[in-house]
Amino acid sequence: MGKTLKWMGIIIGGLILLMILFLLIAPMFIDVQKYKPRIEEQVAEATGRSFAIGGDLKLSLFPLAGLAFSDLHLGNPEGFEEKDFIFIKSFDIQVKFLPLLSRDLQVKRFLLEGPRIFLEKKRDGRTNWEGLGGPSKEGLKGATEKSRKKGGEEPDRGLPIKGLAVGECAVRDGQVLWIDHAGGGRWDIKDINLELRDVSFERPIQVDFSGKYDQRPLSLKGQIGPLGEEPGKGVLPLDFLLRALDELNLSIKGQITDPSTRPQFDLALQVESFSPRKLLESMGQALPVDTRDPQALSRLALKCNLKGDPQKVSISNGTLDLDASKATFSGQAKDFSRPDLKVEMSLDRIDMDRYLPPSSGKKAAEPEASTGSPKKKTDYAPLRSLVLDAEIRLGEMKIQGAGLQDVLFKITGRNGLFDINPFSFKAYDGDLLTKAALDVREEVPRMSVNLEGKGLKINPLLKDVMKKDFLEGTTDAQVTLTMEGEDAERIKKTLNGKGGVQLKNGAVIGIDLNGMIRNVKASFGLAERAVERPRTDFAELIVPFSITGGVVDTPDTRLTSPLLRVAAAGKADLVRETLDFRIEPRFVATLKGQGDTKDRSGVLVPVLVRGTFASPKFDPDLKGMLKQQLEGGIPQLDDIKKMLQKDDTQDGGDAKSPKEAIEGLFKGLKIGK
Repeated sequence: MGKTLKWMGIIIGGLILLMILFLLIAPMFIDVQKYKPRIEEQVAEATGRSFAIGGDLKLSLFPLAGLAFSDLHLGNPEGFEEKDFIFIKSFDIQVKFLPLLSRDLQVKRFLLEGPRIFLEKKRDGRTNWEGLGGPSKEGLKGATEKSRKKGGEEPDRGLPIKGLAVGECAVRDGQVLWIDHAGGGRWDIKDINLELRDVSFERPIQVDFSGKYDQRPLSLKGQIGPLGEEPGKGVLPLDFLLRALDELNLSIKGQITDPSTRPQFDLALQVESFSPRKLLESMGQALPVDTRDPQALSRLALKCNLKGDPQKVSISNGTLDLDASKATFSGQAKDFSRPDLKVEMSLDRIDMDRYLPPSSGKKAAEPEASTGSPKKKTDYAPLRSLVLDAEIRLGEMKIQGAGLQDVLFKITGRNGLFDINPFSFKAYDGDLLTKAALDVREEVPRMSVNLEGKGLKINPLLKDVMKKDFLEGTTDAQVTLTMEGEDAERIKKTLNGKGGVQLKNGAVIGIDLNGMIRNVKASFGLAERAVERPRTDFAELIVPFSITGGVVDTPDTRLTSPLLRVAAAGKADLVRETLDFRIEPRFVATLKGQGDTKDRSGVLVPVLVRGTFASPKFDPDLKGMLKQQLEGGIPQLDDIKKMLQKDDTQDGGDAKSPKEAIEGLFKGLKIGK
């Protein structure tokens, strides 16, 4: 029995020795170069690209199983600028042979020298990586049938190795070139080096990446793992820090669970304060928007937690610093084929005017003449599939010059219908509440708006927004509007609605209705005007209105003051921007204290307001005045004489005869021509 075991040991030892000798000698007699054409053919067939190995293949089997080659070229499809898609200067891998017998993979060297990757996008949108590595239709069909026969699932056999240990593992002197012929961009990252250390199943793998973009450094350092006994299953920790172009520092820390089966992630993301403007400038790119403030978008910092899987993502504990603004936010997104979004944000303050396009300083241009090409329609399909639930709160906001406080904005949407309820804020000592609905189910969007304002000081609002000073008072308003269209012209043409505005304890600045009655010639340009800017004070101004097709109609506007009553009626055409109003003021008592001691009760002098929004014209309606006087009885000549003489003497002129005064007044007004 002992001799048998002895001889069996000798035989097994001899076989092992012969095997080792074979592994050492075999590469000397095997001409691996003759396999190059076969390898090139197989790779070219699999990728659909030209493939060539310029250098010699080198093969070793013992004590290290190794393969090395150089000058590898994987070509680009026809029509692209670069000849190669991938070029590799040299590749060398060495694996210990004997541990493989026990499924223990021990890699002494994995070295990739001088890889070059050329990514290119043509003007028509085609890229040079399209169609690369996709499975054939026959392969997909076979896999489907195989899956069906086995109940739809492949048995999970795990990795074919039990252990892993890698010594030298590196990519050196690499380059990635990106050429975008459509957008005109060109990025070239050079001096790429990647080193992996402590590569095993039991310890975290150390990652060290570096490169240069336009001679400015890029780096990624950190660790991932350990991979565990079953890589791809269980918890995979990671911790990385990215530094880019001396501007951006981004850290990401957390874990990925079951990455190969049901991947889930739980990550903490932090972006240290940097300047988006400078970052893009360092990349040779301009900001995608031109801002009114050249210093806008000069500071950005972000911090949040990300959690989710391929079907949904949630954001929590988010903080954002943008220039002088600070925000907290959270949200979630799911069902990415039909996006379902929920967002909550709270912002302390923001000046939106900083981020608007610069003002051209020109007046609004007239619609451009048609060039013959139809205007491109907006595609609302993404909005029709969007599900949205958002709430935004702002402490202070400035927009178009208006200062707002305690802003609350809520919007919900589904199937192309969006409700804004509410959009509310405080401004100019008052409150404003808006409810709106947007319908984009059809090609032309439709919108309805309900607005209610209470206690707004109208004068500072007009000064801030319109840079105008023509009205004072405390405003209450209720407005209901409907409209449709994408451009301003169509919106104005389809504008319909009704409402009312009430102003209390205010003034109309630029119009002196008192003077128009007391001193017709001075008020309407027939004599030298006073230096002081005219104004008409009032206790209450009520403006009910309706809008039809962009034409505002106010049939019963009323202004009241202790001495004056004014009724106005007319229309304002928002499309043509024209005015057509008739104002009828009437004194209630005397003008004592304003240069007049006589009783003017019942005296009516209508005023016509015509012209355009930009250049309104005010004229006395003397024809209407005389008509109403005649309807009440023919005035006496002495009364007309006294009225006109009073007008002249207040201007410092000499008294005239009634005939001269009337002829001069009508001649100056050019009535009847």
